[in-house]
Amino acid sequence: MITKKQLFGKRIFDLLLSLILLPFCIVPLIFLILLATIDTKEFGVFSQLRVGQNGKYFKIYKLRTLKQENHVLGHLNKSATRLGRFFRNSKIDELPQLYNVLIGDMSFVGPRPDVQGFADALIGDDRIILKVKPGITGPATLKYKNEEDILSQQIDPENYNRTIIWADKVEINKKYVQNWSFYLDLNFITKSILN
Repeated sequence: MITKKQLFGKRIFDLLLSLILLPFCIVPLIFLILLATIDTKEFGVFSQLRVGQNGKYFKIYKLRTLKQENHVLGHLNKSATRLGRFFRNSKIDELPQLYNVLIGDMSFVGPRPDVQGFADALIGDDRIILKVKPGITGPATLKYKNEEDILSQQIDPENYNRTIIWADKVEINKKYVQNWSFYLDLNFITKSILN
């Protein structure tokens, strides 16, 4: 089980790595935000409320990938642009989360931060997942890197996500927290870069 001392060490590593990466990422990030703004015709950074460490909510930041389109009867539909799909598939859309790591809302490695109704609804031993900050990458993220493709093949994607994928992610993330080590985090970061 991860200890308070280990959590502190994990935070120091996150802070140092984000400070090292920031100078190299800031100019490309500004360029990508500009591209996303032109592409979607809305400000290129999207924010959404997610569940963080200890069940506290925070705003996650991503590059905007969806464009609002007018449809019949005046309804709006949000669909990914071609550039947006590239951002999503390459995970470039998650680059603004470097800021989330810098300010301490997220870690480089941990369970992915979920929308309300998932992690905040955990009970019993499953709440161990909330001991750590959510991560940009992690064991469940790597296993389900093609999650959108998996869900698109299901008859009832929402039910499949809640009953199969989410349940599996909880078990994977519990094992991550129970068996945490610095080496494990480095391993997941390396795998994420190579995949």
